[in-house]
Amino acid sequence: MDEWITFLREAQALPWVRALEIVAFSAVAAKGVDLLISRLLLRLARRSNTDLDDRLVRLLHRPVFVSVLLVGLHIALKTLGSSPGVDRVLVAAIQTVAVFVWTAAGFKLSSTTLEGLSRLSDRVAWIEARTLPLFDNLSKIVVFALATYCFLIAWDLDLSPWLASAGVMGIAVGFAAKDSLANLFGGLFVIMDAPYKLGDFINLDSGERGQVVKIGLRSTRLLTRDDVEITLPNAHIANAKVVNESGGPYRKTRVVISVSVAYGSDVDRVSAVLHEAARSVENVVLEPEPLVRFVEMGDSALIFRVKAWIDEPAQRGMCIDGLNTAIYKMLGEAGIEIPFPQRVVHMARSPTGLTNTTDSS
Repeated sequence: MDEWITFLREAQALPWVRALEIVAFSAVAAKGVDLLISRLLLRLARRSNTDLDDRLVRLLHRPVFVSVLLVGLHIALKTLGSSPGVDRVLVAAIQTVAVFVWTAAGFKLSSTTLEGLSRLSDRVAWIEARTLPLFDNLSKIVVFALATYCFLIAWDLDLSPWLASAGVMGIAVGFAAKDSLANLFGGLFVIMDAPYKLGDFINLDSGERGQVVKIGLRSTRLLTRDDVEITLPNAHIANAKVVNESGGPYRKTRVVISVSVAYGSDVDRVSAVLHEAARSVENVVLEPEPLVRFVEMGDSALIFRVKAWIDEPAQRGMCIDGLNTAIYKMLGEAGIEIPFPQRVVHMARSPTGLTNTTDSS
């Protein structure tokens, strides 16, 4: 028994044995911290009225566990007492792993926090759905910059040469990536000016039309009615005329079509038929009510304008088809004539025997 105790004491005096003990203790400590986060803190987070803290606790689960293990490895390496060069490289490698782990966690934590705060518009006024992409992209840039700085510090790299050459590199990058920089600044202007937000239906003067599905620092993605995704550089959008069909205090959009009827028609009856036709279309909402206006007495027809509201801009094509179909059918059933352009040609004989032709439309 005494020999066994002596053996354990002698073994414990060995550096590699103490290092193994430290690693084992750090593994147990990491598991204990993991249980504390996954059970106690998560249980406390579930008592709140929002799921933001629940999601943050779940995201902290893995990086905290890995960090405790890395701290144990770092202490174990110090215990081994290896050569300074080897020890420095191993410590730098451990710190690099920690930087990568927390960088990935930082991206997720910042995005989750900002997304959760954007849904608390009644309590957080400085961030909302339209400014969320800006803050999200800026937070990722900050996390990446801090990670780069920590990586350089971990490997004991001198920052002076990097800072000294930053001006020259900036000029070179500016010339080489001028289009990318233009898109980057265009994205910042688009996000800050907020001519549209995620989910809006927009039209550009260059002809593109669709729903905004992603706003990035370099480009914006539109989903068209043909289920085709278009990626547009932000520099192009920043200099374009943007028509936001989803803008304004309401998401509903008004559809306007013109209808011509023959002279001699009863205008009151025409208005009633057009109003009834608009109300019968499936995509037309009844609040606000469809409107019918007698707007012009044209050259060969009385011109009415039908104005109806729809819930989504994407329904415009279906609504126009339904309105045209219903109006054409109901005007025919009511016996109201839809005129078409006519031209009357008058022929007269001149004193010289030649025929003069005049026309009127």
